[in-house]
Amino acid sequence: MTLVETGTRALVGAVFGPTAEGETSYAGRLLHLLRPDMLVLWDKGFDSNAFLASVTDTGAQVLGRLRSNRRTPVLTRLVDGSYLSVIGTVKVRITDAQIAVTCADGTSFTGSYRLVTTLTDARRHPATALVGLYHQRWEHESAYYTLRHTIMNGRNLRSGDPAGIEQEMWSLLTLYQALRTVMVEAAESLAGTDPDRCCFIITLHTARDQVIQATGIIPADTDRDTLLGTIGRRILTGLLPTRQQRVSTRKVKSPMSRYSERHVDGRPDTSRTITGLDINVLKPAESRPQLPAVTRDDRHTALAERRRHRILALLEKDPNRLWRPRDIASHFGDITMETMYRQLSSWAETGLIHKLGPGLYATTAWTPTPLA
Repeated sequence: MTLVETGTRALVGAVFGPTAEGETSYAGRLLHLLRPDMLVLWDKGFDSNAFLASVTDTGAQVLGRLRSNRRTPVLTRLVDGSYLSVIGTVKVRITDAQIAVTCADGTSFTGSYRLVTTLTDARRHPATALVGLYHQRWEHESAYYTLRHTIMNGRNLRSGDPAGIEQEMWSLLTLYQALRTVMVEAAESLAGTDPDRCCFIITLHTARDQVIQATGIIPADTDRDTLLGTIGRRILTGLLPTRQQRVSTRKVKSPMSRYSERHVDGRPDTSRTITGLDINVLKPAESRPQLPAVTRDDRHTALAERRRHRILALLEKDPNRLWRPRDIASHFGDITMETMYRQLSSWAETGLIHKLGPGLYATTAWTPTPLA
């Protein structure tokens, strides 16, 4: 699990270990690296209440995808079609958007984003801008592609024990970071150059040649070209053209993966240049009148009404008694203790009865007797 800077694809931090712990567990170990001046982008699966709260506690802002089964209340509708909501204890803004894509060969398809963000100012951060910004999350995937395919060339790690694998992983990440640093320095030396235009393959092969040949390691003078070094000069002479938007189906090798079938959304199998992109922010549906809160035990209203009438009638027979749930349940053979606790707690919250202590209930007519 890595935290990657999208502009340069440089590593901010990395952790790894057995897969049993899961992604969010490892992501939690990177939270200490977040700062208030950061905007964190993440994919679906990181939107749990606890993890979202942990990230916002660092002061960092969030822009990520929501799972389709999340139900978020519409608190305030905003001018750009998004709306304010809440997840757990965190105030958020939700954007539902439909994206129509047209490729250079005429292929077209539609997709959708459901985004959550802590950037709640719709005028300063319009929904369409956030949808476009979220696309930058794929810089993370490009970083992994570089690690797996460019540096490793598809090879597996050689070690057969945890200590050796850890050593190989850190050496691989260190090499990656060193090469990214050289690429950024080369881009910064030429004003207006986007690091995206620096070719990682040129950087890697030049560095490899330098190690093998061991020539020009120490600069003889201090002019700009010499300070860049051989790697930096070759990067600048082989700059890539400005990146164009493109799309393709994510390749999944494992036949057991739930993502092995990717043709349902209409995306092409091979990479294609995008010529048209239309973002349509979907406004939330008009809210319907809110139904009364119904617990699991109130699914059948008639049954719930009869149960409440029977229990309240029992409590009112002895209004000065402090009733315990087990005492009440003992009078009714068809009510479990779990149901009894839940029902009494719910009625106490609405003021139908009084909760006078841990596990002690009475009707509203109960008055305490002064103690000597």
